[in-house]
Amino acid sequence: MDISDVLPSATSPPPTVRIGRRSLVVLAGLPGAGKSTVLGKLRGGADISTLDSDQVRTVLRKVLPSSLPYRYYRPLVHLVHRSRIAWRCARTPGPVVAHEPATRATTRALLLTFAWLTGRQRVLVWLHVDPREALAGQRARGRLIRPGSFLRHVHRADRMHQQLRDGATPRGWHRVHLFTRNQVADGLRLDVGA
Repeated sequence: MDISDVLPSATSPPPTVRIGRRSLVVLAGLPGAGKSTVLGKLRGGADISTLDSDQVRTVLRKVLPSSLPYRYYRPLVHLVHRSRIAWRCARTPGPVVAHEPATRATTRALLLTFAWLTGRQRVLVWLHVDPREALAGQRARGRLIRPGSFLRHVHRADRMHQQLRDGATPRGWHRVHLFTRNQVADGLRLDVGA
């Protein structure tokens, strides 16, 4: 088990996370924390599958009526996104990296199940940000979640962050890495081993 909380440095290269060839890496944290940005700057190898719910949303936005607000098809986006994670875990030989807030224990359990059933190492990369930064991130992408829902995410994320800061490894994960937004501002490097 490995918990890392790397100190930020303006001159340091992107942090490196070591993973196995058969890994599910979950990039988690508050909505608006910058997970999609980190995913877009991911370095590692051509055989790494990267899955972001925005990929699903973009496709659905093209086929659904433009007047339909996102909140009405958000559950469908989540269902398709999680189905894609399960499919890639089962069908691709290389590492799978999935963007998912995963503040809910049930969501993390579902992802652990996908990885366990497909014989993958479970790696959690937790991106910690202040709730105000996360709200700013949501505004920047033009997609604010409901205040009550966001507050629940904040409470759950705070509990998870405190556990990780205290050195706890959530049950079922082989490795856990804790970063701030500043630490991964230039991306994240995956070192894929055997």
